[in-house]
Amino acid sequence: MSKMRVGLLFGGRSGEHEVSIVSARSIAKALKSEQNAQKYEVLPFYIQKDGFWQGGETAQQVLDGEVPQVGEEEGKYANPKSRWQFPPEADSVDVWFPILHGPNGEDGTVQGLLSLMQVPFVGSGVLGSAVGMDKIAMKTAFAQAGLPQVKYQTVSRAQIWSNPCVFPKLCDEIEADLGYPCFVKPANLGSSVGIAKVRSRTQLEAALDSAASYDRRIIVEAGVVAREVECAVLGNDNPQASAVGEITYKSDFYDYETKYTEGKADLIIPANIPAAVAAQIQDMAVKAFLAVDAAGLARVDFFYVESTGEVLINEINTLPGFTSTSMYPQLWGYSGVPFAELADKLIQAALERYKP
Repeated sequence: MSKMRVGLLFGGRSGEHEVSIVSARSIAKALKSEQNAQKYEVLPFYIQKDGFWQGGETAQQVLDGEVPQVGEEEGKYANPKSRWQFPPEADSVDVWFPILHGPNGEDGTVQGLLSLMQVPFVGSGVLGSAVGMDKIAMKTAFAQAGLPQVKYQTVSRAQIWSNPCVFPKLCDEIEADLGYPCFVKPANLGSSVGIAKVRSRTQLEAALDSAASYDRRIIVEAGVVAREVECAVLGNDNPQASAVGEITYKSDFYDYETKYTEGKADLIIPANIPAAVAAQIQDMAVKAFLAVDAAGLARVDFFYVESTGEVLINEINTLPGFTSTSMYPQLWGYSGVPFAELADKLIQAALERYKP
């Protein structure tokens, strides 16, 4: 029986380009493991930071940690249209495994392209990816599903930049409604990029200005004294939730450096929380998954307010990392699904969802 050709798509144009490469290496290793080697053939596809797609030897070099030797005619295209001339190997892909983090990767854009190719792919479709990426749309979906959240306000770039008379009043409203500390976040960036924790008016003004440089939609959330716990979800219409894990760290908050630097944060699996709370988090994780129409995989993050026993949903990540420090594969490993089996299950979920 011939092997199924898996198009491993990594790199991308976001600020998480390097993280995507590391995730792809882990997935490639899992698909080449003894239990998967007879089923799958990995075809690597590397998207450069300028958007140009590379396949074959060049993509494999990046996957292997080497610096690829890219000719001028392959790297910097004279005609922008040439970026859409996909490597010829793309025609032979049976199922795509995109592991592109951040904008132009997990926000529905690539998912739309893969849908047009009419080939199955791992993960959420256009809707689930877009809603999961946009923090404002995500929170609206969570509210509709009855999931409790921290207080927040939405802000537009126009409110921050267009009218200097409006800005002070906006800051007054945020201070009165949310207080300090609070978090300012671009609505459409992943992995804590562009996020700031603020404790004063001066910091708030600077954070809003900075967030507006990243995105035209911004969200401001009230700070909460809580433990940060996470749950992984796997499946499609009848998804399953993993054990619950906890993130602890010494930095001021779980920022990009803390998230992706080994030793900066500790992952505790399982989280030392009451069984009833863990069950509640698992139930809420599945509800969140279905609320945004996610598919295949997602990691759902929560705040556990130990003093009151309250659980608040923070966000969903529909394409979580697969690096050595990533919570998603570790949660499933503890829950009885080792990495190689997890990669296989994700591909099988993609094939199942694609069936007419």
